[in-house]
Amino acid sequence: MDFFTYIVWTASPEIFPGLSFEALGIDFSFLGNIRWYGLLFALGFIISQQIMYHIFEKEGKPQKDVDSLTIFMIVATILGARLGHVFFYEAGRYLQNPMDILKIWEGGLASHGGAIGILIAIHLYINYYIDIRIFPPRFVWKKKKRPQQSYLWVVDRVVLVTALVGCFIRFGNFMNSEIIGKPTESSIGVVFAKNIENAIELKSFVQEVSIEKSEISDMANPVDIHVAFSSQVNSDTLANMIVAQQIKPILYEPHISVGNYSYVNPAPDHLNVGKDMDLPVDIQQRKGQYTATITAPAKARHAAQLYESISCLILFFILLGLWRKKKGDLPEGQLFGIFLIYIFGLRFFYEFLKENQAPFENDIPLNMGQWLSIPLVLLGIFILVNISKFQPKKTSAST
Repeated sequence: MDFFTYIVWTASPEIFPGLSFEALGIDFSFLGNIRWYGLLFALGFIISQQIMYHIFEKEGKPQKDVDSLTIFMIVATILGARLGHVFFYEAGRYLQNPMDILKIWEGGLASHGGAIGILIAIHLYINYYIDIRIFPPRFVWKKKKRPQQSYLWVVDRVVLVTALVGCFIRFGNFMNSEIIGKPTESSIGVVFAKNIENAIELKSFVQEVSIEKSEISDMANPVDIHVAFSSQVNSDTLANMIVAQQIKPILYEPHISVGNYSYVNPAPDHLNVGKDMDLPVDIQQRKGQYTATITAPAKARHAAQLYESISCLILFFILLGLWRKKKGDLPEGQLFGIFLIYIFGLRFFYEFLKENQAPFENDIPLNMGQWLSIPLVLLGIFILVNISKFQPKKTSAST
C-alpha cells in the first residue's frame, strides 16, 4: 500500500470550548465555543479593512469611508449569504418554519447570495451616509452621495478584498469538514474523519474516539478507529458486545439513535462499510481501561474547500497586482469583470467535484451552484467586452 495515497483529516472545528463552571448545583457557561470558521470569517474582514484603508489612502479617498463600507459589507455578506441559502437551497423548509431563518448558527450560507447582497450594499454605500458609534452612542443614516466614488470604482476595490475573504471562509469550511467533495482515488484525497468520530462519541459507554490511517493493505483507504470505553466497560465480552451492537451499525446505518431521538448519521458518507462486512476488531486493556480498534475502508474525497480557498488567494494576488500597477488608471469595471469570470467560472467546474448541497439537485443536470454561476460569468464577460462604455466621461478644462 502506498502510505501517501490519502489524508485523514481529524481537525476539530472548535479552537476553544468556552468557559464553564458549576455553582450552587447550576452549570454556568459563557463565551461559547470559539470556532475556526467564525475566527477566519472575522479575520478576513479585519485584514480586508486594513487593505482598503491603504487603497483609499493611495487613491486620495477619505479613509473614514472605509469604516462605513466595512459595515455595509459585513451586514450584506451575512444577510445575503443566509437569504441566498434559504431561497436557493431550502425554500420549502424555511417557508414552513420562517423563524429558522434566524438560526444562522445551525449553518446555511450561500456565496451567490452573499455576492448579490454585496452588490446591493455598494449601491447603498454610494448613496447613503451611515455613522455608528458606541461611545458616545450615535447612529446617523442620511441620503448623501459620495463624491468621486462611482459604483464600478467601488466594486473593483471591494472584489479585490472579497477574494481574500473568500479564501478565509473556504478554509473555515475545510476546518468544519463541510461542503465536502466527491470520492476520489487521487493522491490528494481526504478522509473527513472528524464526522465519524463525532457520530461514535454520541453513544453511551464511549469516552473518546480517534481515527488514523491504517497500515492494513488489503482494503481501500483503510483507517483505524480507536475507541476508548468508559469505566463501566469492565470485560472483553462487554466491549465486544458494544462494538457489535452500538458502534459497527454507526459505520453504515443512515440514522443514529440517541435516547429517544434519531439523527442523520454522517459516518456512512465517509466510509465504505456494508452491513455484513467483517471488519477487524482488536480489544485491548490498558491500565484498567478497555479500548477497541476497528479497521474499516474509508472514502477519500476531493478537498473542494481547499481548491476554492487556494483559487481565491491566487485571484487576490492577481487583482492586487493589477491595482498596484495602475491604481486610479484602471478602467472601471476591469477588476469586477475578471473577478466574476474567474471566481464563478472556477466555481462552475469545482461543482463537478463536490457533493450536492440539497437533495433536489440530484434530479437536475447542473446543480444550483452551477446554474447561479452561469449568469455571473456572462455578466463578467459582458463588462470586459463593453468596458469602454462604462468609463466616466472626462470633463475638459475650460480656458
